[in-house]
Amino acid sequence: MSEVFEGYERQYCELSANLSRKCSSASLVSDQEQKQQKFSEIKAGLDDADVLIRKMDLEARSLQPSVKAMLLAKLREYKSDLNKLKKEFKRLTSPNADAAAREDLLGTGMVDAHLASADQRERLTMSVERLNESSERITESRRTLLETEELGVSILQDLHGQRETLLNSHKKLHGVDDAIDKSKKVLNTMSRRITRNKWIVASVIGALVLAIVVILFYKLSR
Repeated sequence: MSEVFEGYERQYCELSANLSRKCSSASLVSDQEQKQQKFSEIKAGLDDADVLIRKMDLEARSLQPSVKAMLLAKLREYKSDLNKLKKEFKRLTSPNADAAAREDLLGTGMVDAHLASADQRERLTMSVERLNESSERITESRRTLLETEELGVSILQDLHGQRETLLNSHKKLHGVDDAIDKSKKVLNTMSRRITRNKWIVASVIGALVLAIVVILFYKLSR
């Protein structure tokens, strides 16, 4: 759910309820100057409502398809509500509005007053319900964000632990590499010593063989 859309929605619900009250009160005003002032306020409010409807429409169409379909369905209800308000305003500003109002007051004025009051209460109830739904959605969104934040913190902690484990493993491997290098050096030293000893043994054997040959030659020559 878009918080931007919900903000426009709250503004529209409040504005719609206010316009409904003004339309109901304007029909009961007899002073022409006050009535014109009421009409000007209602006209400005209807213009503001049109702007909010357009903003909600643009915001809804910019969202994902699943969310967009739900918001556009709600938006159709708001457009229908706004059209009713415009028709009511048009009826109030029509040339025969005063005559019709006087006839209504003389004939069934009390009934219409009750109907208008009932319609106003219905609009207010709908507005309150919409505001409550919006508040619940905002609360749910905040709860989801908190859960996501907690999950993110948990993942970061796990990653930190894994990083520590990898660093320790790297240190151990580095120690093993050092041990292997030392072992190689020791083996190389031993190999050189063995080679040197081989040469020494070979030299001793060669010297003994030479000595034996000399001795044999000396004995045979006598």
